[in-house]
Amino acid sequence: MASTRPTAETADASGPVRHPGISRAATVLVLVTLAAATPLLGPSAALHGTGEAAAPGAGGVALLRAMLFAALCVPLGELSVHRLARSVPGAPPAGPRSWAPWAAAVGAVAALGLAAVVATGNHVPHRLSQIDFGGLYASRDGKLALLEINAFLVAGLCARTYRSSVQVWPLGAVVVAEALRAHPPAEHTPMVGSGLTAVHLTCAALWAGGLLHVLRTLRRWGPAEQGAALLGRYARVAALLLATVTATGVWSSLRRMPSGTILTQLTDTSYGRTLLAKVLLVAVVAVLALCARLRLRRAPDPLAACVPARAEVVALGLVVVVSGLLTALPLPIRW
Repeated sequence: MASTRPTAETADASGPVRHPGISRAATVLVLVTLAAATPLLGPSAALHGTGEAAAPGAGGVALLRAMLFAALCVPLGELSVHRLARSVPGAPPAGPRSWAPWAAAVGAVAALGLAAVVATGNHVPHRLSQIDFGGLYASRDGKLALLEINAFLVAGLCARTYRSSVQVWPLGAVVVAEALRAHPPAEHTPMVGSGLTAVHLTCAALWAGGLLHVLRTLRRWGPAEQGAALLGRYARVAALLLATVTATGVWSSLRRMPSGTILTQLTDTSYGRTLLAKVLLVAVVAVLALCARLRLRRAPDPLAACVPARAEVVALGLVVVVSGLLTALPLPIRW
């Protein structure tokens, strides 16, 4: 007996054969290419006409830092959404497969690459003989780089255990290491800056990674009322995360670019230009989040909010990439 069940490859009498899987793969390929090209090509575009000089290998460092940030977003988002899903009455027990082990592997590779740069005196190594990993123990940045490598390796092991929630501790160590690295002791009030960076990075990771895992969970659950309830719970948390990310971001920017010079530096320095691009992207994300929230409240089918939410997660991915680029550019001058 022949099956009458329609498939994705079946075409009707008047139309061509459709392959939605191929179009999705092409879209993913374009997005990945764009995400990789932005930090690699971004330094030259941001530095054009500013008179500033980029550090050696700024594009590679920006790409590695973006990979590290993304590797933080995925597991932290999964952990937060798991807690939200457990609070939804009647939620299906099965969720999407965890990406945390793969994220930890990507994070470890990125941290290893960044450690190699530190081990060669903040230059891009061209031969293995140039890398002095033993010398990492002699500097503050080297010790922080080693901490990040080990923390991602431990997080990957924890992600494969029965109690995967314990990976929050090594991931927290990565956040602290990044916050301390971004604000060396010679900086004015470095602990304040490190605290702001830690809160900013944590909330941004929960926001971006959480939305990604919510969409993956809704895809697994299908058209169920529990999916709309989960999306609503995430929307309330995301509003708080957005407010915190905005407040800490503005405060951190004012510490590095005083209010009297911020307008000039936003257009005349590479750091300011990239920061302005990040602010505009965050504004786009906020608009998409508002559209998703309005659809969630007003649309007959609450899951229609997934449409702007998918665009929001793509925009958040670009924010992560631009954030990686921001760390590789010269810091603004405090006039």
